[in-house]
Amino acid sequence: MIRRFNRFELKYLITSAQAERLKQALIGHVEADSFSGSRGYPVLSLYYDSPNHDFFWDKIEGLKFRRKLRIRAYPQADQSGVTQAMVEIKQRINKTVQKRRLKLPLEKAYELCSGKLEGVELDPLDAAVVSEVKYLVNAKNLRPSCLISYHRQAYQGNQWNSGLRITFDTELKTSVRDLKLDSSAQNSYFIPPDWCILEIKVDERVPDWLASLLSSQELELRRISKYCAGLAHAHQIQIQNQELSPFQAQDFPEPLPVFKILTPRSAPL
Repeated sequence: MIRRFNRFELKYLITSAQAERLKQALIGHVEADSFSGSRGYPVLSLYYDSPNHDFFWDKIEGLKFRRKLRIRAYPQADQSGVTQAMVEIKQRINKTVQKRRLKLPLEKAYELCSGKLEGVELDPLDAAVVSEVKYLVNAKNLRPSCLISYHRQAYQGNQWNSGLRITFDTELKTSVRDLKLDSSAQNSYFIPPDWCILEIKVDERVPDWLASLLSSQELELRRISKYCAGLAHAHQIQIQNQELSPFQAQDFPEPLPVFKILTPRSAPL
């Protein structure tokens, strides 16, 4: 498991049909990662934020330096069997994304994200992550904010495209109730089920063949954040002058209430 890395990320919002065409075009350039296989896998992420949702607003306002804290787990297909989890700090400095993480039993992950951790032996790398998490939790008074779930198909570059990772995320759902990774609470779509978030992750630059492929599909880069889009959807808000999601109520399988409109940091969620 890679515990820390720097990379660049590009995100696109595409239809399921576009995703299938891209997967076919990727044959010969990438291969399914060892964890994904041909069917992919479910992902659960529990995001933490301050009482004023500072991490949410930092993203909305486009701060050049920002961080997020989350617990991520990879459950069974029915979202059961979560016993281990990753505690992750995801940090962006301008266009560079940095990630620092450690693996813990689920209950210890919750304990750490409450600002303490006892009875765990740590090597220097993990100890540094634990120290940073504790600092963030206590400095920002962090608490569980939003649960995001989705299904991911992941690909990695072949020997000629090392450092390349491509993911297709579907079934994107959110909840702000019963904020536990092993919760059975019903989540709701924050992206319609026939759409997908495509992420391109590279160490340095996008390969020329991939840049040409993306251009040929006329894909448009988006500053979409699963956490921000999911939290806004769950709290039924729209942000003035921000397009967190381009979708309307009729695009979703369940009816949506009228959204409140807020200006940045103008009011609590």
